[in-house]
Amino acid sequence: MTNSRIPDHPSWHEPLTDYLAWLRAAGRPRSTIYQRSYQLRRFAHETRVEPFEATLDLLVAYLGSHGWANATQHAARSTLRGFYDWAHVTGRSESNPAARLPKIRQPAGKPRPASDDALAAGLVEADERVKLMLRLAAGAGLRASEVARVHTRDVEPDLDGYSLRVLGKGGRVRVVPLTRALALALRSLPGGFVFPGQDAGHLSGAYVSKLMSRALPDGVTAHMLRHRFASRAYVGSGRDIRAVQELLGHSSVATTQVYTAVPRGALRAGVEAA
Repeated sequence: MTNSRIPDHPSWHEPLTDYLAWLRAAGRPRSTIYQRSYQLRRFAHETRVEPFEATLDLLVAYLGSHGWANATQHAARSTLRGFYDWAHVTGRSESNPAARLPKIRQPAGKPRPASDDALAAGLVEADERVKLMLRLAAGAGLRASEVARVHTRDVEPDLDGYSLRVLGKGGRVRVVPLTRALALALRSLPGGFVFPGQDAGHLSGAYVSKLMSRALPDGVTAHMLRHRFASRAYVGSGRDIRAVQELLGHSSVATTQVYTAVPRGALRAGVEAA
């Protein structure tokens, strides 16, 4: 859970180890734990401050000194808030210098579905392994980290064919119906992880994302396939946003709305009806 590009600082080793253990005990996803480790080690390296001697002014100066994109700045603020909340609650720090950090506005997200042409081009460029990754992302709406963990035992028969049990963020499990073609492709494989590797027996989510994005045209990312799935599922389900929420494994409908592009025909129909 560390990044070798950022050197360790001895005074941070024990607090960081304890904090990451706290996050694991709370069931936080591995990706969250990794990112928080990275952010805190970067903060320690750049500021050279002792773990529990940081002030509000120092935290503000750090967050405002990089010219980060909004999302990166928001993630850094969340990391500092989380760490110093933990330190204060557990008695390691008498005060919480991050408690009054200014809020960072998050711009409203917009759906960014990959086009049919982009997916078709990716399937032409990819080898058989990456093709299956692309099909799972575009045809079942899986995140790259979820694609990485697909196991043959996760393919289960249901009343209409087969479904896939998906372990998502926060340990939430959802069941996604599979098309016949995708189910057959998965069931034809040897037993075990579909994409074996060195990360607990499978490839890492980051590497799977890189492989998919590399196969897709420039400017198209693996995550845009999930947006494509959401937008198509929204239309196919009769515009049932709750059904799409279940398929994507979101805890909030508001998040699902960011993924689902409203069909242009629906907008025109609304205008005509008015």
